Amino acid sequence: MSVAGVDLTERAARHVQRSLQKRGKGEGLRLGVRTSGCSGMAYVMEFVDEPKPEDQVFENHGVKIFVDPKSLIYLSGTELDFVREGLNEGFKFNNPNVKDECGCGESFNV
Repeated sequence: MSVAGVDLTERAARHVQRSLQKRGKGEGLRLGVRTSGCSGMAYVMEFVDEPKPEDQVFENHGVKIFVDPKSLIYLSGTELDFVREGLNEGFKFNNPNVKDECGCGESFNV
């Protein structure tokens, strides 16, 4: 299986940069997956203060994205966007590996 990177849209990168500035520290954003929910897997996001040696690092629009090797299998080729829909706003994962999502949108399977 060929492994591609993880991309951020310009909107998502601006949001992450603003969040890091408000926080006052951080190297970037960690993306991962964990077992959870109705469909089996859920996305995990957290700020990175100290990268781990095994992290794969991708940089888009000046923002570093850190992904552990196990999660990269599920996130390969994913684009992370920041969208506003009505009164709600948040990150949206455009993941080509997803085969099915649960009805609540909190989990997926590949």
